[in-house]
Amino acid sequence: MGFDVQGKVALVTGANRGIGKVILETLLAEGASKVYAAVRDTSSVEGLVKEHGEKVVPLEIDLSKPATIAAAAKQAEDVELVVNNAGVLKTADPLDPAAFDALDFEMKVNVHGLMHMAQAFAPVLKTNGGGALVQLNSVASIKNFADFATYSASKAASYSITQALRDKLADQNTQVLSVHPGPIGTDMADSAGLTEMAEPPSVVADGIVAALADGRFHLFPDTMAKQVGEAYSGFAENIVEANLMEG
Repeated sequence: MGFDVQGKVALVTGANRGIGKVILETLLAEGASKVYAAVRDTSSVEGLVKEHGEKVVPLEIDLSKPATIAAAAKQAEDVELVVNNAGVLKTADPLDPAAFDALDFEMKVNVHGLMHMAQAFAPVLKTNGGGALVQLNSVASIKNFADFATYSASKAASYSITQALRDKLADQNTQVLSVHPGPIGTDMADSAGLTEMAEPPSVVADGIVAALADGRFHLFPDTMAKQVGEAYSGFAENIVEANLMEG
């Protein structure tokens, strides 16, 4: 199964900057007919609307507010591709007293937000032929980085949910892609002190288009991610992507 973005209607959360903005622009460049720019503040995508016209539709989604997700699903009834890019990162290690609040916040956005997106948009995708769901996870979903321990934990949970969505949505012909970038040149990377090793967001956006076309479940787009992906590939193929329930 593969998914071609040409002529498709897409939705990208966190589309106003960083990876999300580049994903939106790449989808349009690859022939998507329309992209819903799903953001907390719709005024933040006015520049994209001016540049691309009716092909970009502002849409309010705050992953920490389920009501906005439900309302968006009712408005964007023609969506065939959902890219859940938005996420949050707090710098907190397990011994930091602030780690509990950091983890609660990251779980609410990075995990609960994904689940709310899936529950709201899976029926939409099914109605429109199945389509595809892309979840931006991280190399931190596989390897915990102590200075970002709570973020890593939330992304590990997000990755686990993404695996379940792959299995559950297969029956409705919805392709699921789990994306695991390393440091990418965004405000989030800057705040985490990873600017020097960061690669451009285009490696993620281009990788998503290619991975969807190939029908892959995992994408490790950049240099660090590829190193992780190569080491992880055997486990991914034989355990994560295998149907262990068949014996």
